[in-house]
Amino acid sequence: MPTTAPPSTSSRGLSSACDPKDTELGLDGPGLITKWVLFQLGPLLTLGLPSYLEDLFLHSFRLPAALIRGDYDRLVAFFRESAGPVLDEAERMGISRDEAVHNILFATCFNTFGGMKILFPGLVKWVGRAGAQLHGRLAQEVRAAVLDVGGGEVTMRAIEAMPLTASAAYEALRIEPPVPMQYGRAKRDMVVTSHDAAFEVRAGEMLFGYQPFATKDARVFDRPQEFVADRFVGAEGASLLRYVVWSNGPETESPSTENKQCAGKDFVVLMARLLLVELFLRYDSFEVEVGASALGSSVKLTSLKKATF
Repeated sequence: MPTTAPPSTSSRGLSSACDPKDTELGLDGPGLITKWVLFQLGPLLTLGLPSYLEDLFLHSFRLPAALIRGDYDRLVAFFRESAGPVLDEAERMGISRDEAVHNILFATCFNTFGGMKILFPGLVKWVGRAGAQLHGRLAQEVRAAVLDVGGGEVTMRAIEAMPLTASAAYEALRIEPPVPMQYGRAKRDMVVTSHDAAFEVRAGEMLFGYQPFATKDARVFDRPQEFVADRFVGAEGASLLRYVVWSNGPETESPSTENKQCAGKDFVVLMARLLLVELFLRYDSFEVEVGASALGSSVKLTSLKKATF
């Protein structure tokens, strides 16, 4: 795009490609979002304190929203100013701009930013721990696909020609689902079955799910506690994807108005694959040091071996 071209603008607000650092939000966005996400997840957080202290201060009552009201208002102001075209479209669909801006903020800051802060460190952790042999296979696959299929560019067609890369992303989601717990009320009487038992559930009863019970089921997955990067390669591997339920539903199904499956399911998998692609275009191998954080894993890269072509 020529540098002299004027930025595209909507009837209200700033450029649709507005850079946060050029607004009143500045570079404060990631910190504000992180604080806000922590307040949303307070009931689920584990900070490493004695359990009775965490239950008392984190898990027994809502954290007061007043403590982050000013931060949240700054985020709202940014989206209200910069999301003009989307807000215009919301109005055309009969949704008020005020309602739309809060939904856009939630989808961007909680679902996307918050989700990636859990997913990306977890993915780097598991792939990093897998060692140089896997790294070599991934690097070879990524670079060959980008060169031969993408013509030297990272294209969707090239990404689809990377089965091991896709499998590694799915395996990270299987072994450590970013949001392992979910709940919902039964809309009708039903019977929930396991391998060897059945449970009657009445309409209106609350159901709680813990995904690793399914994603680490030894009757379904061989070596369920191990990260097996090529687990989902090939027809036999692909048949196991229906048991990968990190998105509140089988990986082989799609979100709809009839289920509670993550609306960003395919986007999340694509971002995980892209992270691996960009990583192994630049490096042959890497090593990690893993710790704990309030949102999952804390990962520090301790060594990087630059790509040799």
